[in-house]
Amino acid sequence: MAKIKSIEYFRVLPRWLFVKITDDEGQYGWGESTLEGHTEAIEGTLDSLSKRFQGYEADDIEHIWQVVWRLGFYRGGPVFMSAISGIDIALWDLKGRRLGVPIHQLLGGKLRTKVSVYSWIGGDRPADVEAAGKARLAQGFKAIKMNATEDINWLDSPHALDASVERLKTVKALGLDAALDFHGRLHKPMAKQLAKALEPHRPLFIEEPLLSEHPEAIKQLSSQVSCPIALGERLYSRWDVKRFLEDASVDVLQPDISHCGGISEMRRIASMAETYDVAIAPHCPLGPIALAACIQCDLNTPNFVIQEMSVGMHYNLEAGEYDITSYVKDATVFEVKDGYVEALTAPGLGIEVDEEAVRRVAQSTQPWPCKEFYGPDGSIREW
Repeated sequence: MAKIKSIEYFRVLPRWLFVKITDDEGQYGWGESTLEGHTEAIEGTLDSLSKRFQGYEADDIEHIWQVVWRLGFYRGGPVFMSAISGIDIALWDLKGRRLGVPIHQLLGGKLRTKVSVYSWIGGDRPADVEAAGKARLAQGFKAIKMNATEDINWLDSPHALDASVERLKTVKALGLDAALDFHGRLHKPMAKQLAKALEPHRPLFIEEPLLSEHPEAIKQLSSQVSCPIALGERLYSRWDVKRFLEDASVDVLQPDISHCGGISEMRRIASMAETYDVAIAPHCPLGPIALAACIQCDLNTPNFVIQEMSVGMHYNLEAGEYDITSYVKDATVFEVKDGYVEALTAPGLGIEVDEEAVRRVAQSTQPWPCKEFYGPDGSIREW
């Protein structure tokens, strides 16, 4: 059996962290450990794990996952789980490449031939959502997501919410379905007002209406509105997810494959959610490796509904020319047609990473810092 020879990582623009695992037979696989704004912390964790796993059998994906989870004593959290994610995804890619089959075949085979997708419009302060929505329609999208608000105080003027409703109405008038991402920016006094104001206009879902550390408040909110409630990017394992399923407070679960433990844990979370009649819409405002890994799971997940992708996202555009197509040799694999991306059928993740481009960009890429928002009184507001 092939042994792990090396685990490398590459910090690349706009804000992604790629992982490459090579075995002693020269086979390789790619993963993604992106944790937005915390690259250096992930790199330190990967330094430790890469030393530990040299010489392990590359095929023993579950064994390696369990070693990381159980034998470190301290477990969970965004940094630790994002490091596991990149390694796990790379091992699945390596295994699929070695066997000559896409990962979804190793997971039991596909149950759909294409994947419904959505992308972002606007930025943190979207000004012209109509033009942005039309551009997404021209790209083939049928659904979008946008930030629900600008930065909002704990208790703010109700008028601060008016623009959110108008943006939703504008985008829906174009024929697009639209999800609103509260981004955990709102606290309870404002979140319940905005959810009620949006309700008549039927958003696709409202995402992170409150921070995930307030499960009791999310449960209360879910009983007050009919809008589907989505969350999950800040839940890092099946144990984090469990409370929200048991409370029946979430309708759409959004695990992030680069944060939650990779393909292995994504599959387990999806199966848990299915038993509670909860849909899966993986969070992925990230790079092409994370997107490909999500699609491999989406093809195989009964309760999958829609996939986020970051093509043309404002965070990407801030870095200039870099987007999800910048590091793959065949960008057509991510083409959107009538709201869908076709199944990825090549071995492993189904994409071919341009390693030369990755190594070149990684030589000078600096860590990406989280955004900062401050109110007029100088106090910190949620990103």
